This record gives sequence, C-alpha cells and structure tokens, in this order.
Amino acid sequence: MEDEIILEKRVRRIIYLIRGRKVILDRDLAALYEVPTKALKQAVKRNNDRFPPDFMFVVIAKELAILRSQSVTSSSCGGAR
Repeated sequence: MEDEIILEKRVRRIIYLIRGRKVILDRDLAALYEVPTKALKQAVKRNNDRFPPDFMFVVIAKELAILRSQSVTSSSCGGAR
C-alpha cells in the first residue's frame, strides 16, 4: 500500500499540462520504467500500430521553455523534477 502511494506521488510529479492535455515526457516515462529514453522510443516506433494517432507529439521550443520554468519553480519549492 505504501509503495502504491509513493508511486502515485512520483507519477503526479511528472505529469505536465501541454496544449490542454495531460502528458508525461518521454524521459520521465523511460525513467519510470527504468529503461533508457532511446529504448522507449524504439519500442514505440516498432509497435506504432498499437498506439492511437494522438499518443505522442513533439514539444515546440516555447512549450519546452515553459516546462523548464515549471521545473525550476518546482525545484526551488522542494519538488524533484
């Protein structure tokens, strides 16, 4: 039970709101599954037909800057990103 609570808190910290949608970045999802990001991306490419068309998208530079600023803000408040 305690492990589930810890995992839930960990997952909540890596969910971002981008384009009005809740997303998890590839690097965070890979870390959650304890695999390299490259391996995660390769697995998705190999099994692309298993995912809906809107499963993934590329974050533009402006969105990335916003994510970075959220990360800095969170870190200064004691959060881990």
